[in-house]
Amino acid sequence: MKHAAHKARGAQRVNSAVTARVREMRAAHTAAVVYANTPMALVPEVAKAMNASVPRTRRAIRQAARQQAHKKQFVTASAFALLAATAGSLTYASTANSANLPTADKGGTTLVADSMAASDAGAASATTQVSRSEERSATTQSAASDSAQWSLSSTTDSLDASQMSKSKANNAKVAAFMDRDGDAVPAGFNPNHDTGDTGNAYAFSQCTWWAYTRRHQLNLPVGSYFGDGAMWADSARAHGYWVDNTPRVGDVMVFQRGQEGASAQYGHVAIVEKVNADGSVTTSECGATYNGKPFSRTFKNVHDFQYIHY
Repeated sequence: MKHAAHKARGAQRVNSAVTARVREMRAAHTAAVVYANTPMALVPEVAKAMNASVPRTRRAIRQAARQQAHKKQFVTASAFALLAATAGSLTYASTANSANLPTADKGGTTLVADSMAASDAGAASATTQVSRSEERSATTQSAASDSAQWSLSSTTDSLDASQMSKSKANNAKVAAFMDRDGDAVPAGFNPNHDTGDTGNAYAFSQCTWWAYTRRHQLNLPVGSYFGDGAMWADSARAHGYWVDNTPRVGDVMVFQRGQEGASAQYGHVAIVEKVNADGSVTTSECGATYNGKPFSRTFKNVHDFQYIHY
C-alpha cells in the first residue's frame, strides 16, 4: 500500500506540474501549451495536434495578426529592396558601358583600380569629345562658308533681279525672251496663248516650211495654218502672238507681197538669226527652188517689216 500511495503521489506531482505549466502558458496568453519535451514525453506530431486544439486567446490572436502584418511588411520591403538593387545594377551597367567603368564581366580587377581607370578614361573621353566637337564646328563652318554664295544679312547686299525670271510663260524659251525684252512686252500679254501648232502642214522647201521648222529648232511657238507668207502677221495676231516692227533674234520676219523680191502673189517669211551692231538683221530663209537648203541675207531697212515674236 505504501508503494501504491507513493506512486499516486508521484502521478499527482506530474499532473500538478503539467497543470501548472498549462496555467502558466494561459496566464501568458499563448496558445502553445504542450511541448514534446514535457514530462509526458509526447511525440512532436501529438504535441502539434494538441496545440492546434487549444483555445486561442484574444491576445494570442492580436499577436498573430501583428506577426502576420510584420511578415507582410518584411516581404514588401524585401521586394522593394531587390527592385532597387536591380535598377541600380542596370543603371551602373549602362553608365559603366558608356563611361568605361568597371563591370561584372571584368574579372580580376578591383573597384579602386577600375575607378581610377574609369576616371582616366572619362577625362580622355571628355578631351576627345571636346576635340570632336571643335572638329565638327570647324567642318560645319567650312561647309557653310563653301556653300554660301550670298546672303541678305547686311544693308550692303543686293539682289540682281535680272537673273530671276518674272514671266509666267509655260514655254521656258518664251519666259527667257520675255525677261530679255523687259518693259517692251505689251501690257496684258498672255504668253500661254493658243499657238495654233498641230504639226508642219506647209509644203517642203517653201519659205513657210522653213520658218515652221526653224522655230521648232529654237523651241519657239509657231502655227501650222498661218497661210501664205504675207498672211502670217495677221494670223499670228489672231492667235495672241506679239507682233510689231522691231526685230529680235528668233523672230519670224514677214514680207509683204513683192517686198524686197518676195512673191507678188504669196509674199515671204524668214527667221531673224542675228541683230547686228548697226541695227541690221541677218536672216535664214528658204524657197521652192532651194530644195530645203536655207540661205541667208542681211537687211538694213528693218522697220519696213513685221516681226512675230512669240
